[in-house]
Amino acid sequence: MLDALFKPKAVALVGASTKELSIGNVIIRNLQRYGYKGAIYPVNARADEVCGLKSYPSLADIPGEVDLAHIIIPSQFVPQAIEECGQKGVKAVIINSAGFSEMGEEGARLQAEFLANARKYGIRLFGPNCQGIINSDPELNAYCNFTFTFPKPGSISVVALSGGVGALIMQALDDLDIGQRLYASNGNACDVSIPEIIHYYGEDEGTKAIILYTEGFDKPREFLEVTRKVAARKPVLAMKAGRTEEGAKAASSHTGSLAGVDIATELIFEKIGVLPFRDEGEMVRAAMAFSSQPIPAGNRVGIITNTGGPAVIATDVLVGFDLEVPKLSAASIDRLHETQFPEAALENPIDVVATAGGPQFRAALDVMMDSDQIDCVYINFVTAPFTDTDAVAREIVEVNLQKRKPLVCNFMTNLKLERFQKTMAILKEGEVPFYANPGDAARALGALVQYGRIQRRDIGQPQVFDGTDAARARAIIEQARQAGRTVLSACEVYGIFEAYGISVAPWQVVQNADQAVAAAAAIGYPVVVKVDSSKIDHKSDMGGVAVNLKDAATVLSTVEEMQRRLGHFGELGFLVQKFLPGGRELIIGATAERNLGHLVMFGLGGIYVETLKDVAFKVAPVTGVEAAEMLAAIKTSALLDGVRGETGINRQAVIELIQRVSQLLGDLPMIEEMDLNPIMAFADRAFAVDGRIRIQTGG
Repeated sequence: MLDALFKPKAVALVGASTKELSIGNVIIRNLQRYGYKGAIYPVNARADEVCGLKSYPSLADIPGEVDLAHIIIPSQFVPQAIEECGQKGVKAVIINSAGFSEMGEEGARLQAEFLANARKYGIRLFGPNCQGIINSDPELNAYCNFTFTFPKPGSISVVALSGGVGALIMQALDDLDIGQRLYASNGNACDVSIPEIIHYYGEDEGTKAIILYTEGFDKPREFLEVTRKVAARKPVLAMKAGRTEEGAKAASSHTGSLAGVDIATELIFEKIGVLPFRDEGEMVRAAMAFSSQPIPAGNRVGIITNTGGPAVIATDVLVGFDLEVPKLSAASIDRLHETQFPEAALENPIDVVATAGGPQFRAALDVMMDSDQIDCVYINFVTAPFTDTDAVAREIVEVNLQKRKPLVCNFMTNLKLERFQKTMAILKEGEVPFYANPGDAARALGALVQYGRIQRRDIGQPQVFDGTDAARARAIIEQARQAGRTVLSACEVYGIFEAYGISVAPWQVVQNADQAVAAAAAIGYPVVVKVDSSKIDHKSDMGGVAVNLKDAATVLSTVEEMQRRLGHFGELGFLVQKFLPGGRELIIGATAERNLGHLVMFGLGGIYVETLKDVAFKVAPVTGVEAAEMLAAIKTSALLDGVRGETGINRQAVIELIQRVSQLLGDLPMIEEMDLNPIMAFADRAFAVDGRIRIQTGG
């Protein structure tokens, strides 16, 4: 538990200062201004008082108990300060000071020293080089932070790796008059981690939704496991920076080069049900809706408007979020005929026209709320000067407070006019999420629907296939390791595939042309011949693949020619394999992600994989539902079903193949990269006809 951090009964400030523009002064004044209910103990040996409070020479001189201490002193003195915190019985420490692991070897030494002291006494450390926390609970009002936004109580909790972005998000929420619950920006995060904070927010009854900003994860698997449980109960709205960093991993496999630097975070968010955003403003505006609205049961939206154009804009945005705008039933339209003006449009969208007042808006809202065809409601409300806009707002509020279905409002007005300021105040008091333009309102509703879709998605459990032989596969890898090799031979790769029931085209590995001819005769023509060398990554690019060889003479000359041309790579082997024409070339691959596991890739294969880059990724283990999503996610998915008379592939066979690869990766975590490329997929089954595996060295 982190109660000592987020619910401190008494706060000490080691490094409290009489200088108004210092952090050691600002934090005390923030606590005072916010109305902190606990005791505040400045620690400053050279001052009798700080900010009107008695100052103490040391922590030991403080008469009462202290459960949270701020440390705001030069880095070289921090280890001793943590020792003194331990002796005082302090349970949590916020280290605002900088100058530790981010500053090189000496800073890292100091950090290791104060961490050791903290662990000796069981102290939890927040930071270093951080802002701190805020708890807006009126029973506490803890502003243990040096920022400048003083949020009103609310239900949105924020955690941000970057203090600057965290302050930006906090201010944006405040500008929209959205209350906040808890705030944390943990800087270098040497101890208390973002997953721990998210877990704490998940257990906090006052938190309805969580905003997360991150720039990466040191322990992505921990984040995945912790946040998965929280996101199942509460919306987690997240944004990660660094999405436009150029380049990709330095990797020799197709999968490694196609997995961009940020793909793992996106896939983690998808797997655990976190709602991703690319724009902090959109994320904050969505939070406004999440703070007051129920989650919609489906994606069917009812639109009510008193002006035409904004409804068109909103509809385009809503449809872009995969929302449907269904027609209303005849019974609903009959009800509307009884209440709306003759010139009103009674389909969906319902245009109540600009002269509509409270009764017309209320009648349209009641129809939308009563309709089994509608899951959520979008309102365009322009404050026409010839209508009672306050009455309209009161009707919207009354329906909103029923919490039957979520609604958002595009409130179009001139706030310089006192009359419409009153209308806005009615909406605000009634917890109606309203926005200044139709696009923002529609995107906020789209986020609610998207989260509802995430909540209803059941990916199932990974399938475990019988008859696999993990021991055989591990023995193959161990043998390669003992030989000092990281790239497996074709014989080893196919041996591992066979251990996991991955269908492969008939094959043999040979060392020379005569053996190749004999192997081709045993396999049956036509055949494919591929060079087999750990020094040649992409065989096709090097002219190391020959297909559709129909007789012994062609096989003989092909192998001899490859030996002449590629012999400078060293000793060569050759894979002779049955040629399977007519199938669709696909790729399944995997690449290891540090502290996460493997990413699994699917897409079009063969020579087109790097050119088209039409691939989809998932975090292993991959379930059957997720595998089916991968097939549907590629842009050329329609090709899998056949076009212009072509026969489609057996999708289920490929789905099973992806799951077998996933099980293989779970059993063999030492695999760094793996490609099955190409896979030849047919109407009845799918074969791996080439493969590559690179393993970790040792361990």
